[in-house]
Amino acid sequence: MRDATAPAAVFKAACPDCRGRFELGAGALRLAIGASDRTTFYSFTCPECGSSVRKPAGERIVELLVGGGVRTLRLHVTA
Repeated sequence: MRDATAPAAVFKAACPDCRGRFELGAGALRLAIGASDRTTFYSFTCPECGSSVRKPAGERIVELLVGGGVRTLRLHVTA
């Protein structure tokens, strides 16, 4: 759990559709962690054009997002 006195995490992001650059709070991002690199990604809605954006998340990005309080969904594969 994050310390209530710590400043809220802010992440820099960019939209591939409108090429806008902006900062987003942890609540504006979602992180999905899958079984592989192809199924691990973060997503957000562009505040400038409204596009739904999905980008791959490597180990370092996952660490930063989780540490910053981004909501995380763990994807499970069922046989």
